[in-house]
Amino acid sequence: MASSMSQLSASVDALEKEFDIIAHNMANVSTVGFKRRCNSFTKAMAAQGGGPGPDDGSAPGAFDFSQGTLVQTDRTLDVALYGKGFFILESPEGPLYTRHGIFQTNSNGQIVDSMGRLVSGTAGPLMVPPNVDVSEVHVDDAGRVTARNAALGQFRIVEFADKESQLLPVGDNCFSTPKDVRPKDAANVAVRQGYEETSNVKLVDELVNMIMVSRLYEANMKLTTVNKDNTSSAISVAMG
Repeated sequence: MASSMSQLSASVDALEKEFDIIAHNMANVSTVGFKRRCNSFTKAMAAQGGGPGPDDGSAPGAFDFSQGTLVQTDRTLDVALYGKGFFILESPEGPLYTRHGIFQTNSNGQIVDSMGRLVSGTAGPLMVPPNVDVSEVHVDDAGRVTARNAALGQFRIVEFADKESQLLPVGDNCFSTPKDVRPKDAANVAVRQGYEETSNVKLVDELVNMIMVSRLYEANMKLTTVNKDNTSSAISVAMG
């Protein structure tokens, strides 16, 4: 009985976490470059026919880094990636990795993200000279940045191959890496100037997952109540 109650409690806890994951995915359906968390626990529950799920901490799942749709914005420093890869942002805590390519320039002409973090180039931060208007900046498919036929640098774009699942979310659509994970230059990625990558969240799929989780949660709560009632009855009988 104790083991059954423990399993039910683990299932309820995991379903609550799963619900939070789904809600977070849905809240970011319009966030540029957002990558959804996989709902691994829901899938495991469905495969088991709705029975108690695993209690191994897998509920938060991993990130789904599949490609989002590219939408044209025609804004010069909106830069999207098509294929596997990440931009690098410089932060006091170390390099951060993102697919959120909505950039601008700071007061020094350096290309930065919306938080003011420098965007890394292959030879250091990218800079637009003060005598060049941002509208004159051109970015080619390889991420090379030019203006008035002069080279301004190249976006550094990296990938993690089979280590991608080890990336750690740090907020603001950014990821960091464990100490033993190192990026390498991205090999099969194209840069698209004047585009943004939409979130890869599919709202209908998330709604279906939310309904499933809600039903499983309700079923588990009913089982919990039944088990508690049975335990109470058994105690009453034992006590005479």
